Amino acid sequence: MVVAEIMTKDPMTVDAAARIRDVISSLFELDVRHIPVVEGRELVGIISDRDLRGFLAPALVELEKPSDVAAKLNQPISTVMSSDVLSVDPETELSEVVELMLDHKVGAIPVVDPDSSELVGIVSYMDVLRAAQDSF
Repeated sequence: MVVAEIMTKDPMTVDAAARIRDVISSLFELDVRHIPVVEGRELVGIISDRDLRGFLAPALVELEKPSDVAAKLNQPISTVMSSDVLSVDPETELSEVVELMLDHKVGAIPVVDPDSSELVGIVSYMDVLRAAQDSF
């Protein structure tokens, strides 16, 4: 089985210049844990709920003024995203994706067209679990 068979095609993305506060809202509204960050259609990063928790917890504890928190939340997502992103192409074997997820302790991997370098999908641990369930 290859990634193209189970990935979420054309996933929701955010622009690298999007404000952190808007991305947090998107994560909640979409009920997802990972959102690819793009410039145009090119993948430049990924943001996870874990990245945002790591950013917000110290900000809320250490900052004494609410305006300081507001200023932090107005920063672009590119300031907290993971820019060293693993990605795979649509023809990558699912077993390889599972191995990458386990080795790198990530819950989702963007899927990029090998010819254009454009984001075409995302495969998450939930997609992998659904595929496993369907095989029983």
